[in-house]
This record gives sequence, structure tokens and C-alpha cells, in this order.
Amino acid sequence: MSDDTTPGRADLACPVCFGPAKDFMTVAARRYYRCPTCQARFLDPAHFLSVAQERAHYLTHQNLVDDPGYRGFLSKLVEPLLQRLPPGAQGLDYGCGPGPALVAMLQETGHSVAVYDPCFAPDPTPLAQTYHFVTCTEVAEHFHHPVAEFARLRGLVRPGGWLAVMTCFQTDDARFAGWQYRADPTHVVFYRDSTFRYLAQLWGWRCEIPIKDVALLQRPLV
Repeated sequence: MSDDTTPGRADLACPVCFGPAKDFMTVAARRYYRCPTCQARFLDPAHFLSVAQERAHYLTHQNLVDDPGYRGFLSKLVEPLLQRLPPGAQGLDYGCGPGPALVAMLQETGHSVAVYDPCFAPDPTPLAQTYHFVTCTEVAEHFHHPVAEFARLRGLVRPGGWLAVMTCFQTDDARFAGWQYRADPTHVVFYRDSTFRYLAQLWGWRCEIPIKDVALLQRPLV
């Protein structure tokens, strides 16, 4: 962690809930802020990578569809979500990436899944429909504009349906500087379980945290 004591920007609002942001810490010349309202931590937008730089970094990930280890990782979200879905549900994997293993896992259980990814599956056609479920795995931490992204995701979920988010929850401020998840240059916003509980309350939705790093948010029927 840097010993830089330069005051942070006073004009920044939290990108997750628009609450007033507070200076948090500077690590390797990258300044971070925290939100007392929703408990998110986030990077100063001045340090964001370009779209081309982000895409190049994503291509270094080895997320193969048939990799048992990767499938085991995704099962943290898949297993609790499947317990809540009706047979033959229609879903969307938002931010599927270049290797949509999650799609394959859900299709293998009898559900249909469309895909959208601004870099790797940019056809916007699936965004014109609504779904029984929308998955967002290891994507929300990349959002440059979370308020807008979550507004879009909410609109894609049918009444009674589920928004399933998986991202590594930030839990310990004392370990933030050395946290490997923070060090990824494309990770710009970090959530706590309380962040998703706050958002669900704000939206009038129900939030379940079946396991660490997974938030299941259900849209009300009416």
C-alpha cells in the first residue's frame, strides 16, 4: 500500500448506488474509494483500462468449456440456481466470455440459455427479451458503470425470475492491498454480500446468499 496522503477526489459518487464516496486507499499508484451506503469498494475511473486493453487481458484467461476445475468453480452458482428454476427455464448468460462453460452446464440440465458479451458475443438481439434467469459470473467486478448495468440486468428478468451474480466478495479491508483479486487490472469494483442485500432492498427484490461469492436476487411476481 502506498504512503501517498494526497486527498482523493471529492466529486466521486459510488458507481453502484450513487451514494457519496469516501477515500479508501492507494495501492501501486491506483486510488480506491469506498461507499458507506452500499459498502462497495471501487477504483478511480482515471485508472480504467481501454476496451482494447481489457479484451487483450480477457484472452489470457484459460476458461475451457470442458475443464473440470472450471466447472467445479462455476458449480458454486449453478447448483443453488438450479434448485430454484422451473423445468425448461429460459435464461441469459450476461458476459459469457470466449468460453461459455456456464451455458453448457445449464443446457445439460434441460434449460435454454442465450448469450451476450460486449466483447465476444456482441449481438444485442438477446437483450430485447426477458428470461426466467440471468447469470452474471465473474463479470460484475468489471463493470465501469454498475448502476446502468444492473438496471439493464433487472429489466431482463421476468417477474418471479432470478438474477444470479457470482463475484469474489470483498470482506477484509486490512487485506485489500495484497488481495490477488484486486490486483487484476480489469477488476474495478468490489462488492460485499451486504452490497447485494442493499441493492435488493432498493429494488424491492429478495436477496439470498447461498454461499460466499454468490448472490441470488429474485424479482417479485408483481
